[in-house]
Amino acid sequence: MRLLVDATAIPADRGGVGRYVDELLPALARQGVDLVVVCQARDAATVVRLVPSAEVVAAPARIERRAARLVWEQTHLMRLARSSRADVLLSPHYTVPRGRGVPVVVTLHDATFFSLPHLHSGLKWRFFRRAIRRAVRRAAAVVVPSQATGAEVRRYVGGDPRRFHVAYHGVDTSVFHPSAPADVARVRAGLGLGDTPYVAFLGTLEPRKNVPALVRGWVGSVRQLGARAPALVLAGGRGWDEDVDPAVAAVPDGLRVFRPGYLPLEDLAPYLSGAAVVAYPSLGEGFGLPVLEAMACGAAVLTTRELSLPEVGGDAVAYCGTDEAGIAAALTDLLADPSRRARLGEAAVARAAGFTWDAAARVHVEAFEQALRGS
Repeated sequence: MRLLVDATAIPADRGGVGRYVDELLPALARQGVDLVVVCQARDAATVVRLVPSAEVVAAPARIERRAARLVWEQTHLMRLARSSRADVLLSPHYTVPRGRGVPVVVTLHDATFFSLPHLHSGLKWRFFRRAIRRAVRRAAAVVVPSQATGAEVRRYVGGDPRRFHVAYHGVDTSVFHPSAPADVARVRAGLGLGDTPYVAFLGTLEPRKNVPALVRGWVGSVRQLGARAPALVLAGGRGWDEDVDPAVAAVPDGLRVFRPGYLPLEDLAPYLSGAAVVAYPSLGEGFGLPVLEAMACGAAVLTTRELSLPEVGGDAVAYCGTDEAGIAAALTDLLADPSRRARLGEAAVARAAGFTWDAAARVHVEAFEQALRGS
């Protein structure tokens, strides 16, 4: 099978869809798929490094701008698919091209643009609602990262369930694994934590992540501990949640909040491994990769039962409500029970091992085969 992958939507920081494409491409190659990858010129060397066997096509420099990329996708991508003799085209980020001649498989990562529009900017949810409707209408097969996402898409847009393929994300255990004490100590020192225990969050500070409620819930949980209180570390991009700064500003004296921003990839596993609890009280996820990565590091994870998160965590994580009282109560219980945290960490490593990119690639191949059959 010869597959054209449209990787032009990958952002320069390679977050989100970039992580998905970067992990999926080598796994597809291991499944024997003959890959043609069209990407931004800046990403060509990365794709070659990831998949030396792939044919790499650098897109015109002008399409680095989002609007220009979308125009190019609609006017040139299908033509490229035909000229490269592709059997199938994978559009890995919601949007699909016009035109005929090569069947299209699309990945829809998230449907909260319909169910939780208030957590997105108006421009964003309007754009992605239109994109998802077009994708379901035009694509020969649809890949989603969870049962919850597929159900939400069909609830709001419709679509034949037989065309939906659930490909859970994987986790790279060469990167995310329980870390040695020396590595944990190095990251602790770099963050200025020393020997202070900490509750960890990892992710962009956007409204959907529910960080202000986490801050207030953490305060409610630890304020009576005085000098023994664990710190709260909010790692990740600053994002656009305007309620985070006021929540942090209201933290009582004597409690410490750290905001280190992005952490280098080599620091993520020690950061997650060293946490007393990794808290991720999201209001809804298409998949929830930070939860899986923390599980692979042996962390005691506290998350919610919203949308896809129970599909990832199963019985290997602790759950809380999305409100500050629910977060505080669950966090208090976990912090007071080190043996439970240890049991959760062991169970989390075992469960995370079942989420692999090779398994995700096999599901994608099934979707490509369905697209080729036309049914």
